[in-house]
Amino acid sequence: MDKKIELACIIDDDNIYVNLVKKIIETKKLCDHLLIFKDGKEGIEYFEALLQNLEEKHIPEVILLDINMPVLDGWGFIERFTKIRNKFNSPITLYLVSSSIDVRDINKAKSLSSVKNYLIKPVNIDELEAVFNKSA
Repeated sequence: MDKKIELACIIDDDNIYVNLVKKIIETKKLCDHLLIFKDGKEGIEYFEALLQNLEEKHIPEVILLDINMPVLDGWGFIERFTKIRNKFNSPITLYLVSSSIDVRDINKAKSLSSVKNYLIKPVNIDELEAVFNKSA
């Protein structure tokens, strides 16, 4: 039996996309809890705060990260996250999710060891299920 993902995280400023993905995750019961941040700064602040008070149950197993966001974009988040990632005892799988089909973005994402895959919006139900089943 597959181990279900307890906690996942979406970092994205597009409310329509976030609500759609949230609905799919809830309907398909892909994970138990979902954290949502509207930009990379909110997301990285959450992870930095977690380091001060490390509780395994608050560490997302999957992060769906947008590239283009205000305040701190996906690349900025990855840069800061990569520095602290190894301090977490549990594996965290990071997916970049973007509407950008720019080859430079895709190649940059694939060149980063911290990024598992690059998904192009709109992400479909099968892709989401694959993400959550692979990570479990």
